Amino acid sequence: MNSLRLYRDGVEIPQLGLGVWKVTDDEAERAVLTALEAGYRHIDTATLYRNEEGVGRAVRASGVPREKLFVTTKLWNSDHDRVERAFDESLARLGLDHVDLYLIHWPAPKQNKYVQAWRGLEKIYRDGRARAIGVSNFTVGTLTRLMDETDIVPCINQIELHPYFQQHEMREFHDKNGILTEAWSPLGSGRGLLEDPALAVLSDKHNRTPAQIVLRWHIQIGNVAIPKSVTPSRIKENIDVFDFILDREDMAAIGAMNAGRRLGLDPETSG
Repeated sequence: MNSLRLYRDGVEIPQLGLGVWKVTDDEAERAVLTALEAGYRHIDTATLYRNEEGVGRAVRASGVPREKLFVTTKLWNSDHDRVERAFDESLARLGLDHVDLYLIHWPAPKQNKYVQAWRGLEKIYRDGRARAIGVSNFTVGTLTRLMDETDIVPCINQIELHPYFQQHEMREFHDKNGILTEAWSPLGSGRGLLEDPALAVLSDKHNRTPAQIVLRWHIQIGNVAIPKSVTPSRIKENIDVFDFILDREDMAAIGAMNAGRRLGLDPETSG
């Protein structure tokens, strides 16, 4: 498993993790246990998902030492003015004394409270209860304001990113500001990406599934990726991407798939 450094103090994030969006508590517990047995060490949940309890049960039951795991959860939009209380509630549901990464889930610009919320995350980080803090679904505009008005630059921004929506502008902005890019919906949310003929060609060439081709692309361009699955065979398949390499032509073929096609909500207007 590759890892990427979040801060100069040595905090590292496994480059591939398991996402559990739209998964019940019990399903999350089973999926996380399967993932940890398969070698995953990075689990991504959120208050919104309502499965932090299931994730926590799996973490405790897995037998994997806590210091070898990387657990992410997120602050929901309605909690921007009660950050510490919301964080405490997440910790209680997870049954943990800290998380490895705490994110603002959406900037929710209409509320205009994300700067205030970020100051709450800064306190949690300084208190040592989150080893790293970052954001999700932020844009160049909302990130710029956050950096202008607060003290700590987010270490990571989790955004929709897949071959149909490659987010070149955001990735360039992240690189210039020392922010890692994390991809949600890295496989296109089952909306036709994995049936694309261009991926079929690469799948045949490398004797890998289309999902493995796409995840390998994420790894090679430097993204953190959190594919979601509750199917044991797919969970195991998705992590098996560290023993082959896409060549320059392969990467160019996937680069040519970019259509600027967003599948999820627009962070400029949501919330």
